[in-house]
Amino acid sequence: MTKFLLAGGGTAGHVNPMLALAQSLRALDHEVLTLGTKEGLESRLVPQRGFELLTIARLPFPRKPSLYALMFPFKFAAAVIAILKMIKTHKIEAVVGFGGYASAPAYLAAFIARKPLVIHEANALAGIANRLGAKFTKNIAVAFPNSDLSPAAITGMPLRPEIVDSVSGYDKEQARIELGLNPFMSTLLVTGGSLGAKSINDAIIDSRSVLNAAGIQILHIVGDRANLEEISEPGYRRMAYCDRMDAAIAASDMAVSRAGSSTVSEFAACGLPAIYIPYPVGNGEQRFNAATIVEAGGGKLVSDSEFTAKYISTELIPLVSHSSSVRKMSQAAKSVGIPDATERLRDLVLAAVNTKTRD
Repeated sequence: MTKFLLAGGGTAGHVNPMLALAQSLRALDHEVLTLGTKEGLESRLVPQRGFELLTIARLPFPRKPSLYALMFPFKFAAAVIAILKMIKTHKIEAVVGFGGYASAPAYLAAFIARKPLVIHEANALAGIANRLGAKFTKNIAVAFPNSDLSPAAITGMPLRPEIVDSVSGYDKEQARIELGLNPFMSTLLVTGGSLGAKSINDAIIDSRSVLNAAGIQILHIVGDRANLEEISEPGYRRMAYCDRMDAAIAASDMAVSRAGSSTVSEFAACGLPAIYIPYPVGNGEQRFNAATIVEAGGGKLVSDSEFTAKYISTELIPLVSHSSSVRKMSQAAKSVGIPDATERLRDLVLAAVNTKTRD
């Protein structure tokens, strides 16, 4: 049995793969502790899954001159020292990082403590923490083949067990019934992520009647911050959050979505074709996340400004209504999906530990 420290947090793209690996390691009787911050999503999700969360102060990298930038090296050093104490106190034997605020000091601490270190990068364009951590280890795993971290093993994105189970064959009609949908209507899943996407929400709401007239029902996940009332009526169900994404994916013929790494990976693994609308702010990593599945024919890229009621009427409805095209896109998506990503990453982690032990 090996005692692991898994570091990561802040967003679902860091926390969910960390928890997927944690569950897989625990299933093999390894002991797992996690490292994050009190402010991140991990503070809620990690205890829910039954894992202990160790915390350090939230330390975003400074991006411009400021008093915080002057103090950052000292705060970072303090975090590294704190993690070194955790490694010693808890007898940690290996560290796995997923990016986020807690990961960068954990990488340096693992290097100083001479513990095996594995890094997983969820996005095609790596974040600052993982670019730094890559200098300390050769054990790097990436979710997408077009990742800018190289050399690296393409393990894919570790997925939640319930999502993987849906890949093996969830009855579509039953899934629709469970979600309060018509079991016999073509279904469009719309999601902008946990916080929602106003532009996507507005375009879909404006097009409800047109979509319904075309025989397409909508499962619309608007996000927690959308402040839109939940609705369940013929041809349209709207909810702030869906805790049954396995059923939602299984129930759907096509999706409209942002291109976060977890979403793209889940859709590909399940063979769900999608219109990907990358988040228009930031470094553009979402466009790169979707690139592989789009090149394979399993999805289409549309800019945020182009996704309008007109696009839905002239492009989306004809596509969803053409069943043979939807089937081809589904097959193409599945051809690049990696449903066993959790096992691939777990095996890489265990190999890194075994190699270090032999050394």
